[in-house]
Amino acid sequence: MGKPRKPKGRPISGWLILDKPLDFGSTEAVSKIKWLFKAQKAGHAGTLDPLASGMLPIALGDATKTVPYVMDGRKIYEFSIAWGEERSTDDLEGQVVKSSDTRPSEEAIRALLPKYTGVISQVPPQFSAIKIAGERAYDLAREGETVDIPAREVEVFRLSLLGCTQGLAHFEIECGKGTYVRSLARDFGRELGCYGHIASLRRSFVAPFAEEQMVPLASLVALEKIESDEERLAALDAFLIDTGEALSSLPHIAISDDQAHRLRMGNPIILRGRDAPLAEPEAYATARGKLVAIGEIGEGEFRPKRVFVTD
Repeated sequence: MGKPRKPKGRPISGWLILDKPLDFGSTEAVSKIKWLFKAQKAGHAGTLDPLASGMLPIALGDATKTVPYVMDGRKIYEFSIAWGEERSTDDLEGQVVKSSDTRPSEEAIRALLPKYTGVISQVPPQFSAIKIAGERAYDLAREGETVDIPAREVEVFRLSLLGCTQGLAHFEIECGKGTYVRSLARDFGRELGCYGHIASLRRSFVAPFAEEQMVPLASLVALEKIESDEERLAALDAFLIDTGEALSSLPHIAISDDQAHRLRMGNPIILRGRDAPLAEPEAYATARGKLVAIGEIGEGEFRPKRVFVTD
């Protein structure tokens, strides 16, 4: 039996908060970042359509183990709806399927917003990554099939009308996991009797990361001109955010180097002291500020579920 293949790339770990440009797919962006950083592994926390720009958190190396915690975070989008046309993709990319000469008043739009705030029922777009009988909805839609996508509950924490200009309405939304802004545009248009689709979409926030942490792709690509691999990679690595920042919503414990070694071996550690948490379904442990493990706390112990070696 041959030796296991050594993974290609560097065993780096951390988050890059990419400001994704328009006309650039999320998978394409991840591949580009993985190649630039020469990373062994990479993945993103929440797809952005090619016609959407803004925050795309990309995890490198061991940080991919924390992707689910970012996927569950709140998100903020700024978007514009163009009235008068419903499109097959619910954005500019699709074909016009319905049209109307009616245009809604600002008062009518504002009156609609409370209905779409809170926990709402929403049908995802036909062109979406939802799986139907094991197939992606967008693959079936591209083949001309109309698929029956069941409605699901999503949460909208805040929905504001920013203004109206020349057949467009501009909004900002803060929402939970799984919310499709394109579905909002479709549903708004139908309720207002004028039809509508997304004309522009930008994501400015994915919890727990901040807007000022975003890095334009052009800034990273510009570093390719540095001839020295060592200097170029060092310049790129300066943009990485510590893996543990993705877990800021979880309880945290600081541990010693000896305890870190035990956790990395898959063993539980005993928690002592008056301030030690008694029971937590999920928490994370750090040693010298570096992420060591995610686990559960109970009966005076921290039991590791996922350990981190490269951080």
